[in-house]
Amino acid sequence: MEVILILGLVTAQRLGELVLSAHNTARLLAEGAREAAFEHYRYMVALHALWLAGLWWLAPGRPVSLALLVAYILLQGLRFWVLASLGRRWTTRIIVLPQAPLVRRGPYRFLSHPNYVVVAGEIAVLPLMFGLVGYAVVFSVLNAILLYVRIRAENAALGIGATPLPE
Repeated sequence: MEVILILGLVTAQRLGELVLSAHNTARLLAEGAREAAFEHYRYMVALHALWLAGLWWLAPGRPVSLALLVAYILLQGLRFWVLASLGRRWTTRIIVLPQAPLVRRGPYRFLSHPNYVVVAGEIAVLPLMFGLVGYAVVFSVLNAILLYVRIRAENAALGIGATPLPE
């Protein structure tokens, strides 16, 4: 029952974030923003959907590590800090609003991409919470590959030094 509750809350959160992202994306585009490097987005969506669907399949009935549950909850605090810091500019896509300064408040004072730190933590910690070590490793490696592409593309779109990967 605990596993179902945890996965239900994570799923509801992810769906809520997709709604918020779609709302913010539409508003930003209407304000003259542009989407950059959309080619990899479907792979990110697929990875996250498969990660969560696999947890629904593999985790029910498994014990829950209380320590890792606490770690996951702490990650959510960081996630909400990221969302609050970006405000109406937060999306799951790379959306660039010309002439808008980079956000430098909240966790962005310390890291260029704190949201990706949170995501990497979640992808590892949630399966580990259920004792799914191999699952955590496989999805962490796949996520790292996608984040390599994503961060380079995002940095290039924001003009902060990285060049996009060749097509």
